[in-house]
Amino acid sequence: MTREQPASWGTELGSFLRARRARITPAEAGLTVGPGLRRTPGLLREELATLSGISIDYYTRLERGKETRPSPSVVDALALALRLEEDEHEHLRRLAALAARTAPEPPAPPSRTIRPGVKLLLESIRPNPVHVVSRTNDLLAANPGGLRLLAGIEEWPVRRRNIARYVFLHPTARTLFHDWAAQVRGCVARLRALAGTDPDAPDLARLAGELLLKSPEFTRLWERYDIKGHSHGRKTFHHPEVGDLTLGYQTLELEGTPGHRLVMYYAEPGTPDYDALVLLDMLGSQPKPYAQTSSEDESTSSSA
Repeated sequence: MTREQPASWGTELGSFLRARRARITPAEAGLTVGPGLRRTPGLLREELATLSGISIDYYTRLERGKETRPSPSVVDALALALRLEEDEHEHLRRLAALAARTAPEPPAPPSRTIRPGVKLLLESIRPNPVHVVSRTNDLLAANPGGLRLLAGIEEWPVRRRNIARYVFLHPTARTLFHDWAAQVRGCVARLRALAGTDPDAPDLARLAGELLLKSPEFTRLWERYDIKGHSHGRKTFHHPEVGDLTLGYQTLELEGTPGHRLVMYYAEPGTPDYDALVLLDMLGSQPKPYAQTSSEDESTSSSA
């Protein structure tokens, strides 16, 4: 991974603190700013240290990854000063716990295997679009509508089909999603959360490294260090084949897997949006002539 590749859990803890410190203004923290030009709109190290009740030297060592064993009370004080929400606070606790490890355990290669029962489930939910993604948003399986909903992704080899890669690098993605900015923020937030707890993961390193090189938007969002994604809600699509449709969506964790998630889209039967889903399912059952088969794609997996 380039640019901000974490070298250890200690530096990942420091990266998170530095990113969140830059987003809290003195006014938000209840501080009075004196005259003179500030180099940054966020809090200075000494200001955050004072608000947290710790020394500036100790806090500086935390940010630089040289202090890796902050006490629970220090972590809680930093979370309070940084105005973290509960899930962000919990993420900070996990980073602190991981930073205290002297020798990280080597990550196990994540499995891409989908159980037969899950594949049957995808078929049983038709015409609702459904797909299964890995912890890094690799598209592992989909029913016809679930694949066709992501217009144009079937043009890519199977091993390159990744939703984060799609939203940042595929030319159709920007016009497909009505709120493309929200879509990309959610993708980066999920990857950032994974980077915090498994910074040496090879699957994450490959994907983030590619996107940091190819997408300035990804780089900007990666440096913000947001970790909040969305597991449900509504999305509006401007689909090139079935027109505009607004769908509800729900994400479910698949237990017994290395972070696989099932993502399902739905609409109320009898509505134009539901009719569009039916059409999308029908189109998805008729592969485009240029779509590659799985056997063809496996031969190109080394380029993913």
